[in-house]
Amino acid sequence: MPRFEPFAGVRYDTTRMSLDDVVAPPYDVVDPAEREALGARSPWNVVHVDLPQPSDEGDRYQTAGCRFDDWLETGVLATDAEPGFYVYKMGFHDDDGTPRQTSGVIGALGLVPPGEGGILPHEHTMSRPKDDRLNLMRACRANLSPIWGLSLASNLSALCEVSGPPLARCTDGDGVHHRLWRVTQPGVLSALSDTVASAPVVIADGHHRYETALAWQQEVRASGDQPGDHDLVLAYLVELAPDQLSVGPIHRVVSSLPSDFDAVAAMTGPFDLSDGGAADGDLPARMAASGALALVFAGRVWLARPGAGNGHGTGSEPDSALLQRVLEDWPAHTTEYLHRVTDVVAAVDDGRAQVGLLLRPPTVDQIAGTARSGARMPPKTTFFRPKPRTGMVFRRLSD
Repeated sequence: MPRFEPFAGVRYDTTRMSLDDVVAPPYDVVDPAEREALGARSPWNVVHVDLPQPSDEGDRYQTAGCRFDDWLETGVLATDAEPGFYVYKMGFHDDDGTPRQTSGVIGALGLVPPGEGGILPHEHTMSRPKDDRLNLMRACRANLSPIWGLSLASNLSALCEVSGPPLARCTDGDGVHHRLWRVTQPGVLSALSDTVASAPVVIADGHHRYETALAWQQEVRASGDQPGDHDLVLAYLVELAPDQLSVGPIHRVVSSLPSDFDAVAAMTGPFDLSDGGAADGDLPARMAASGALALVFAGRVWLARPGAGNGHGTGSEPDSALLQRVLEDWPAHTTEYLHRVTDVVAAVDDGRAQVGLLLRPPTVDQIAGTARSGARMPPKTTFFRPKPRTGMVFRRLSD
């Protein structure tokens, strides 16, 4: 079962700066404009290491490594005196305006190939080169940001209830409150390790970082090194429970279809279509109420309810899986993935896409059921939110 260990974290010395100015979203959701804005907030903002630019110190990776080492040497970053776990809470409001909180724990998770040792992937990933993150890991000798795992252990949330003020806190641009506590009591450390080891962990976000850590592990092992900290990776673990997660869908827009292709006819077999009304802010609510996806054209919206008679309406599969089978029968086309309904509608209205496909969020039961069965959801099925900040705590790797 999963191996989960405390570690001596590396953290910003917040007596020297505001944490708000130095943390950032995960590297893979930061676009160039946001990277520039974050970097301008502080010379110590984590993007200067996590998304480095070439400098007089060398190429991107040499620059990152030199900068990370300099921050350690000058006290911008400090290493905690003893190993611990880090309880991390994110407070936010969901799309309905309801206050929510995600509570989890950051530790070092044992590295094994996905599907072994109680580590379960939950969706297929898009192919992407690992060289960038691997070169960064070589240069910095650190895990800069945690993967996000979902624990099937039922009492992990209870162990994340801590007292006293947090040792670090910040608020991001979306109004999400991030708070961090360090836990060092031997009994609590053992309880957290044992609880995580009692049930599988589903990789929710950070498949690419996990695969990069596996590549690093293999590289170090090939040099003849003994077991060590290269056998674990920084991970944020949250209990797989509805009250702990806010999961959004990832929508699709389709282009490059033949001009005479009839998408409505192609959807009519697997789905029961009905008028969807206007492409307005209430459309997601109408989709949820009718148990339907939405098919968006310029000037027209259809609700597409999975047809039970065609084996599509069981509710055990996410919308992405239903659509994947349908789109396989469409002529050659291009698919783009978008998070916001407004972006899908805009892409169709201005002609950048021919068809917009709005999906419903996958449920916790669908995620858990898919993982337990050993299957994977299609790529770009889930968008977990809010995103943990990079820079709350780092984990160093041995030279």
